[in-house]
Amino acid sequence: MNKKWGVPLAAAVALQFGCWGTAFAGASFMHTGGRTTQPVGHYEFCQGFPQECRQATPKQAPVELTRALWDKIVSVNNSVNTSVAPRTDMEMWGREEVWSFPANGEGDCEDYVLEKRRQLMQAGVPAGNLLVTVVRQPNGDGHAVLTAHTSMGDFILDNLEPRVLTWDETEYTYLKRQSDRNSGAWVTINDGRADAVASVR
Repeated sequence: MNKKWGVPLAAAVALQFGCWGTAFAGASFMHTGGRTTQPVGHYEFCQGFPQECRQATPKQAPVELTRALWDKIVSVNNSVNTSVAPRTDMEMWGREEVWSFPANGEGDCEDYVLEKRRQLMQAGVPAGNLLVTVVRQPNGDGHAVLTAHTSMGDFILDNLEPRVLTWDETEYTYLKRQSDRNSGAWVTINDGRADAVASVR
């Protein structure tokens, strides 16, 4: 166990994951592949907010998951989930796949993700460690979540789940996510859960 965490934080993380063993069984990272297509909604979002898609992060180890950062991740996830009311793009804009920051306190999954990413970046987390991620729900519907890429694994911030879970604790099929080097580029995800690794690639 990382000594910087201490027993209180370990207990808090264990409570979120449901058991001590799950929390500290080993860091789990997604296997990503090569470049892939950018979601059309993200492409259009980049036209309106070009600075959000020009963020370059040097190749380096994931951000260290300290107690302070963990508290901030949990706080932002809870705050955005409770302050934004769910509403579909069709209800708000009259068309599908409009990615934006929450408008008038309302939004769909991508809007939750973008707001969480914005707030965590404002708190000092590098862009390359906050990755918009596209998944498929068990019922087949598409969904977006935020991946926090940290020294202790890839954690998922999700508007449909109050807990911050490791990516392989969720029931989603992972399809693609932003590149950790270039926020305007996207890469594939190999979602073979047996391929999850316990070391930084």
